[in-house]
Amino acid sequence: MKGETMRGSSFPTSTTPDKLSEELSTLLSVVGEEEEERQRNFAEALPPEMSLRIFGELDVRSLCQASLTCKRWNQLIEDHDQLWRSHCLTVLAVCRRDVAEDRREGLSWKVTLVRNYQKSRIKRNWMKGRFSQVLSAEQLPPHSMYPFDVETWGEILEAELER
Repeated sequence: MKGETMRGSSFPTSTTPDKLSEELSTLLSVVGEEEEERQRNFAEALPPEMSLRIFGELDVRSLCQASLTCKRWNQLIEDHDQLWRSHCLTVLAVCRRDVAEDRREGLSWKVTLVRNYQKSRIKRNWMKGRFSQVLSAEQLPPHSMYPFDVETWGEILEAELER
């Protein structure tokens, strides 16, 4: 049994000091890499509830980027629709009818947010008068138009007339 690994044991059993040192270094480096990886990935080290609280503090862009980081983060973020709720409620302030309709149809908070996020940003810019000084369609910046419904254009025109 000299120089062999004991059955069922992961401890090195070499008798020469150099060989033993080499095997021990290899074992420690593998354990160290695993521990380092665990420390870097808080979502695996922490209970899911704590990870979700951390993810809940992220803005929309960061939450989307975090979901692309690794399978575990993606699973946590995709499986917990409530992470998207607060962001969707921000959009709700601008696109109330659209968000309400999507939720009535049973769409998740994330899908509702994705469907209405760009629309809300564009509508908000129009409502703030960002394009009040534009005299022709050619002067409009890129990504400043959206196929709004008649009621939304009515709101935008009313806001423009009040300026």
